[in-house]
Amino acid sequence: MGMVDVTEKPVIRRLAEARGKLFLGPKTVQAVREGSIQKGDPFLVAEVAAMNAAKQTHLLIPHCHQIPLDTVKIGFELTDEGVEARCLIRAQARTGVEMEALVGVTMALNTLWDMVKYLEKDADGQYPGTRMTDIRVIRKEKGGRGQAPG
Repeated sequence: MGMVDVTEKPVIRRLAEARGKLFLGPKTVQAVREGSIQKGDPFLVAEVAAMNAAKQTHLLIPHCHQIPLDTVKIGFELTDEGVEARCLIRAQARTGVEMEALVGVTMALNTLWDMVKYLEKDADGQYPGTRMTDIRVIRKEKGGRGQAPG
């Protein structure tokens, strides 16, 4: 089988944006708001992790092509229920960048969870309310220009 041969496809502008949610307890949300997370700024760390992961998607998913990314933009919205993360990818390539956006947003959420997990554990060391949901591609464009997440 092998990878899909994209040799004959034209290099065009491509954009994909993905988002997902991390549900957190009120105590954790408050600690994030106050800037009192023990490991540091969870958004800064998650942004760097997401950028690194998106750029290495081809190493993580066997059938993905190595694509030179022009832009990786990560955005976060803190709500009373947790965090919504967004990852926007732009490239000029022969194939789409949806997987890079999904890998980026997923790694952002994983990193956020890691940064706050000590606050989320219950007495038994479990995470009864912490969950990642709604991870999906919310936009895909070919040949056009898109906007960064807000």
